[in-house]
Amino acid sequence: MNASTFSESTDIDYFITNVSSSIVTPEWIVNTYSQRNWVEVFYREAKGWLGLREYQVRDQRSLLRHFILVFCAYTFILWHQRTGGLRRRWANKSLDTFTDAKAAFRTAMSFRFFDWLTLHRDVFAAYKASLGFIWA
Repeated sequence: MNASTFSESTDIDYFITNVSSSIVTPEWIVNTYSQRNWVEVFYREAKGWLGLREYQVRDQRSLLRHFILVFCAYTFILWHQRTGGLRRRWANKSLDTFTDAKAAFRTAMSFRFFDWLTLHRDVFAAYKASLGFIWA
């Protein structure tokens, strides 16, 4: 509100929640609303750097899988970035930005997949064959 009482106010904002009224206090509202920025940061990073909005799928199951992969990658990158894991194991330079951490993540995942593929060609070929493709 832009005034101390409802009768004097000309502008009132409403907040709707499904949280119990015993939990919702003015402090809770301020704390919860202050976390909104981090939700916006997540969506900006997930859309811009991890391809959240860049999907080409034909059914709901594929769309859900895409979202799950993006969310897992985001969580994995942040966890490693904040615990120093990427610096310690995946890079020989400091990874201070999200884009640096993402690049290290993509490189490591590509390497690990290629390493797995060289050891398990038959499993990958059987999977592709089940989809109607030939892996030669």
